[in-house]
Amino acid sequence: MTGELRPGDKLPPERELAEQFGVSRTAVREAVKALHEKGLIEVLPGKGTFISNITDSTSEVMRDSLDLIVNVGLVNGLVELVQVRTLLEPGIAALAAEMATPEDVQAMQQAVDTMDTALDDADVYVEADLEFHRALAKASQNSLITILLDPIVDLLREQRKRIFLVEGGPERGQYHHKRILEAVAIHNPMAAREAMALHLKQVLDDSSAAPDAEQA
Repeated sequence: MTGELRPGDKLPPERELAEQFGVSRTAVREAVKALHEKGLIEVLPGKGTFISNITDSTSEVMRDSLDLIVNVGLVNGLVELVQVRTLLEPGIAALAAEMATPEDVQAMQQAVDTMDTALDDADVYVEADLEFHRALAKASQNSLITILLDPIVDLLREQRKRIFLVEGGPERGQYHHKRILEAVAIHNPMAAREAMALHLKQVLDDSSAAPDAEQA
């Protein structure tokens, strides 16, 4: 947690850790088990124990937790997820417009270009759509935003596929994606916030016209 060990670094063997901390090897095994359960380390049989990418691990744990919450009906599914997006993403877009690097803008542009070529391919379009929103979150330069938003964006995959089936849905989505990208590229937070708010309104409108999962 202090950064002394970086993601990918290998931990010493059990024997060395036991000697270093003056504890039994059983205590070391229990500690390793606890760290693994928290997603802080990876245990690779035959290779050793390695420090995890904490951001990726945390996002995965949150994604699994949110997926469970939605599937067992503890929240009102997509409706509440869209409400959360409406609260979070305009602000994220504004921050991204302030902080984005040329590499961030390039990643967003690549996602937009992919969607342009996939207006008749739901799977490719939706994955590129997800990447666009992930790239936007990353452009905020706030790792906590990425951790919070990534699992929410991922859970909306099915909604995006249903919107894709609405006549003109992909084209409308692209219009708004490009407005967001333009605002971020010229570092205009107010325009980015407004463009994202309009995009989320479009998502909500198209969701109401989308077929049910059974029909899709």
